[in-house]
Amino acid sequence: MKKVIAIIAVLGLFTLGMSNVAAQDSAAVAETAQVDSAAATADETAADAADVEEEGGIHKVLKQKFIEGGAGFMASVAFCLIFGLALAIERIIYLSLASADTKKLLADVEKAINEGGVEKALEVCRNTRGPVASIFYQGLSRYDEGIDVVEKTITSYGSVQAGLLEKNLSWIGLFIGLAPMLGFMGTVIGMIQAFDKIQQVGDISATVVAGGIKVALLTTVTGLIVAIILQVFYNFILSKIEGLTNDMEDSSISLLDIVVKYNKEHKA
Repeated sequence: MKKVIAIIAVLGLFTLGMSNVAAQDSAAVAETAQVDSAAATADETAADAADVEEEGGIHKVLKQKFIEGGAGFMASVAFCLIFGLALAIERIIYLSLASADTKKLLADVEKAINEGGVEKALEVCRNTRGPVASIFYQGLSRYDEGIDVVEKTITSYGSVQAGLLEKNLSWIGLFIGLAPMLGFMGTVIGMIQAFDKIQQVGDISATVVAGGIKVALLTTVTGLIVAIILQVFYNFILSKIEGLTNDMEDSSISLLDIVVKYNKEHKA
């Protein structure tokens, strides 16, 4: 009986030892698998990064889409963007230079006309840039002809300056309307190409019409994007013009008040 118990105990210890060894082997295998999996993931990431580097940046993607959309229509839409942005930037620079501190100018003109008369006020206007100073100069230069003439001169020259502020806006509006129209024309051409291929092949399938539809969609979305960009600049320019026009009108009224006051004091 003791021998049987001893044999059973030995067999139990042997079985427990084998299970521990098996468990250790399983853990080692699992750990190795995790390491291999991580290495494979790293290799895949590196491969993807290499593919991205080989493919290039966004400029290459845009270049590819430009070619796929058709060089003719895509180039015409791109020209609308380039010329439209050039005119918009020119207007923004002009309006930024035209902006001035009208309150300070009015204070300087009032101080000059009270201390040295109209001639000194004209000198202040001559040394100040911007449409408001130009309007003041034109109005004050006609002071000897009477207040009514000064008022008419300010009104007339204010209209001239407002026209200068709005210069080239019609061309920007043209490019805003022309870009999506060219895109839609490319859409029509792309659909015509798709139907021509269907007629030639005699079968309707995705591979047959995919090229024409792709051209249609690319030209359409490009035209819309260009129109949206130019529209944002156009509205920004309009807001700047409205602000300058309001300053011109308010300051012109204030200048007339200064001139009337000075005229009464000078006659008295």
